[in-house]
Amino acid sequence: MLPRLPYKLTKAVALMRGVALAIGLLLLLPAWAAEARSNLTDDQVRDRLIQESLSGYSGPCPCPYNTMRNGASCGKRSAYSKPGGASPLCYKTDINDEMVRAWRRRNGQ
Repeated sequence: MLPRLPYKLTKAVALMRGVALAIGLLLLLPAWAAEARSNLTDDQVRDRLIQESLSGYSGPCPCPYNTMRNGASCGKRSAYSKPGGASPLCYKTDINDEMVRAWRRRNGQ
C-alpha cells in the first residue's frame, strides 16, 4: 500500500494538474481558431472585407446606407458615392472573387 501524501502536497499536485490542463487548452486554442477561420464561406469573407474597409475609414459617411450625426441618411454624400475620393467597400457586389482569394491568402486560408 502506498503511503498517503500530506494534505498540502496533494493540494499542490492538484493545482499543478489544473495548471497543466489550462496550459494544454491554451495551446489548442490557436488550432481551433484557425479551423473556425478556414470554414468561412465566400459570403462571410466578403462581410469581413467590408468590415475591414469601413474600420479604416475615419469619416461619418463611408457608405450611402450610413447615417450622419444628425440622423439623416448619407446617400449621395457618402465617400462611396463621390468620385475621386476614398473608395470604401460597402456592398458584397463590390468584392470580386480575386479579392476573396487574396483575403484568404493573407489570412492563411
